Amino acid sequence: MLTSSNSKIDEAIANLFPGYFAFVMATGIVSISAHLLEIKAVSWPLVFINIAAYFVLVTLLVIRIVRFFPHVLADIGDHVRGPGFFTVVAGTCVLGSQLVIVAGQFQAAAVLWFVGLGLWAIVMYSFFTLVTIRENKPELVKGLNGAWLLAAVATQSVSVLGTLLAGHFEAYREPLLFFTLCMFLIGCMLYLMLITLIFYRFTFLDLTTASLTPPYWINMGAVAITTLAGARLILAGGDWSFLGEILPFLKGFTLFFWAAGSWWIPLLFILGAWRHVYKKFPIRYDPQYWGMVFPLGMYTTCTFQLSKAINFEPLMIIPQIFVYLAFAAWIAASAGLIYSFVPARANRPSGN
Repeated sequence: MLTSSNSKIDEAIANLFPGYFAFVMATGIVSISAHLLEIKAVSWPLVFINIAAYFVLVTLLVIRIVRFFPHVLADIGDHVRGPGFFTVVAGTCVLGSQLVIVAGQFQAAAVLWFVGLGLWAIVMYSFFTLVTIRENKPELVKGLNGAWLLAAVATQSVSVLGTLLAGHFEAYREPLLFFTLCMFLIGCMLYLMLITLIFYRFTFLDLTTASLTPPYWINMGAVAITTLAGARLILAGGDWSFLGEILPFLKGFTLFFWAAGSWWIPLLFILGAWRHVYKKFPIRYDPQYWGMVFPLGMYTTCTFQLSKAINFEPLMIIPQIFVYLAFAAWIAASAGLIYSFVPARANRPSGN
């Protein structure tokens, strides 16, 4: 019995979904959005939950790398599963941002930023190298989905946390802001390249209920975190003269991405209704649903910060509504996660 149990655990670790760090991303950003809107009863418990979840997931990932490295290598070079590794980067940096904003723990956040930066370099160049040189590549309809935009999300998460920490690296503040500005622009480039392919996938190739998965919400989440990265740089404009000189560009470009993210929201809700209401596709827990929670929390946070960055108070009504949508989505996904661990009940004989 013990052997069977160990075998199941080994199998679960060997096949661990690479995108599970989206839980950390979602929990961190919901906590941050609640903190910004002064809902401390939500923001603080999520800090402790997220720290625990991060260490559990890191432990499982390390075990997987050490014991099942061929599985890891196969996943990171896979067009469908590979983009999930970008959640490790984004989860690390979102947790760091959460520690700065909610808990004021700058030293721990700085460690996470350096870890996230190293992971960004490893995952970014490993994934794009392996899918580029891979033979027998899948067709676009099978190989591309919204998860590819996690490359932009991971890049912007490094930018956001770095900008938050810049004021605490006094001697290196300007070089650090230069770096985070470049990361912001790289993230913009990745989004604009990938969303073109994804929109083509949406409108010209067959899209079934099975293929319309929750990661397509990252279509919006990627521009939301891009907006947040831009807003943070605008708010840091007084810390570096060059940022002050390009503020009109930053404000216009950041507002462009916020408008793009806002455009996506109604369409994604309509497509979700088409999938689950009209087509009656069943709702079952899937770790990919955390890729839906994260964009809702990120849209809340980025709109709050954009309102401050461009000094436009009417925008504040949006985060005051979306924070509750984000938390409700987090509760629903958490309930699904907990229920997924409940053993299936044995089939009882039918009375008929």
